[in-house]
Amino acid sequence: MRKLYECRDRLQAQILHDALASQHIETIILGDYLTGAAGELSAIQFPVIWVVKSDDYYRARQLINQHLEGSENNNEIWCCQHCGEEVEGAFQICWNCLSPRN
Repeated sequence: MRKLYECRDRLQAQILHDALASQHIETIILGDYLTGAAGELSAIQFPVIWVVKSDDYYRARQLINQHLEGSENNNEIWCCQHCGEEVEGAFQICWNCLSPRN
């Protein structure tokens, strides 16, 4: 087992865990519930994703990097080509006319 990535919160840990599972890479999340006690702990530990099989480490690292780069690009506002409405980058469908992002 090998440490793969320290996440910012439980949500990010679960999203990355699920994304890796969809690629048949087995991972576990350790420290998942420690952020709830952050006010009581002297050193905050965030959830950490560990890859179970060391042979999967480099592929998992590559997939996490791609996922994180993609989520950074999702913050850009885009303009719907159908109705001209501005839509937040995280959405793939226009909230105004329901047209897909092109």
